[in-house]
Amino acid sequence: MSPVSRNDGRAFAQLRAVEIVPHFVRAASGSALMSAGGTRVICTASAEESVPRWMAGRGSGWLTAEYSMMPASTGRRRQRDVSRGRPDGRTVEIQRLIGRSLRGAVDFDALGERTIYIDCDVLEADGGTRCASITGAYVALALACLRLREEGRLERSPLNGSVAAVSCGIVDGEALLDLDYSEDSRAEVDANVVMMGDGGLVEVQATAERTPLSRAHLDELLALAGEGIGRLRQAQEDAIAAGAPGVQENAAAAAPAHDAAAAAPAHDAAAAGPPEDAAEQRAPEARCGSCCPPATSTSGASSPGSCPDSRWRRCPRAWCCRRRMGIRSSRMRS
Repeated sequence: MSPVSRNDGRAFAQLRAVEIVPHFVRAASGSALMSAGGTRVICTASAEESVPRWMAGRGSGWLTAEYSMMPASTGRRRQRDVSRGRPDGRTVEIQRLIGRSLRGAVDFDALGERTIYIDCDVLEADGGTRCASITGAYVALALACLRLREEGRLERSPLNGSVAAVSCGIVDGEALLDLDYSEDSRAEVDANVVMMGDGGLVEVQATAERTPLSRAHLDELLALAGEGIGRLRQAQEDAIAAGAPGVQENAAAAAPAHDAAAAAPAHDAAAAGPPEDAAEQRAPEARCGSCCPPATSTSGASSPGSCPDSRWRRCPRAWCCRRRMGIRSSRMRS
């Protein structure tokens, strides 16, 4: 194999394209959408002011995790766990791994008597879902801790380090980083490495499918994973910085001014009359209201009154009426 012979043209030691979107689920204490190539996972952290009964009265908290794959996350529809009545063995194994990995980065005395629930839901699976879940879940956890501190529920951060995970393996005799599904399914050795920010190992899962794994190959895989986790850690820090409360407030404060500046030209254009550019003209069936000609259905019949654009949640009237009112034309489907 040559360094560019992988399916997507990556080098042996190259990660897939990584993107972490903070605050993807607004209702959660902390959340992130973790994308690694074709794998996408929604990670949320929810804080509850209680602990399991066996921990009550100790003054410390707890963290637990759940993992699931959406039915359409793979090529063939997966049956939901609720339909089977219980999670399968793989699901239980992975969610225990996620919980163990994140608990290594938490000071539970600083957390107080509260529980953090981590939920990782795989939207699309193309290999490395457990590693993507751990990496994204840490971002969700960090954002949840920032929010708890902002609300005055925590005196200090309970995080004593960062944690991330990546897959690696030996395919056709070569050590590769961040395997996708096609590589993982034919790997001679498949490994998942969970590592703290200071380089300490939390867990190493390595399986030799056909040939035994030598110590030299294991050292090579660990070194490869360490390099990849270093880059993942930087992506985590960037996502946490972008989702910090102060950054979010500044972005929210700047939004009204941007909206007002964008809305003014639309109002001026409406006062000047209809645009001359034919590409901006809407079809007759999109017109309605007292200021426009009667709406015309697809059959050619005219009917004043109801707006054909009522299917748009933020469109009180059709395009021409909105321009007269100076409302921006951004839309959201209901």
